[in-house]
Amino acid sequence: MCKNVCFPHMIEVRLPFKLTIIGVLFSLSMFGQRGDTWITLSKVTFTSTFNPEFMIETKQPKLSEAVENLNGEVIELDGYIIPLTGQISQSTFMFSRYPQATCFFCGKAGPESPMQVLMKDGKKVKITERKVKLKGRLLISPQAESGLLYTLDNAEITE
Repeated sequence: MCKNVCFPHMIEVRLPFKLTIIGVLFSLSMFGQRGDTWITLSKVTFTSTFNPEFMIETKQPKLSEAVENLNGEVIELDGYIIPLTGQISQSTFMFSRYPQATCFFCGKAGPESPMQVLMKDGKKVKITERKVKLKGRLLISPQAESGLLYTLDNAEITE
């Protein structure tokens, strides 16, 4: 009882403080979900099946609901350009969560870590080994002929 009588200002401070803390925690949780789209894109499991036509074992992806929900959405990703040709500038290239030395085809990363990129209006991008940020529409193709699960269409460099 003395708390309310002796320190009436404490009642007013407590509720806004609690609401502020709850708001900050909620914002951080939302940032964590959107902060790294690669983490969401990695929520894929694979089952191995034998392909009698090619006489090899292949992996079939099973997408999580979170991944399926991104299909057709505009997303933004940080990553590395993996050139497909020897040209200095390209409008179609591979993009990876990891540098080329550790990308899916060269290192230990999984098949969910690269994607094909098709630049907006066929704009050519200078190949670099530095991390870049791209924005574009994500297309998911579990049975793509390219073997890549993801395509970033109509992409632009944002940073």
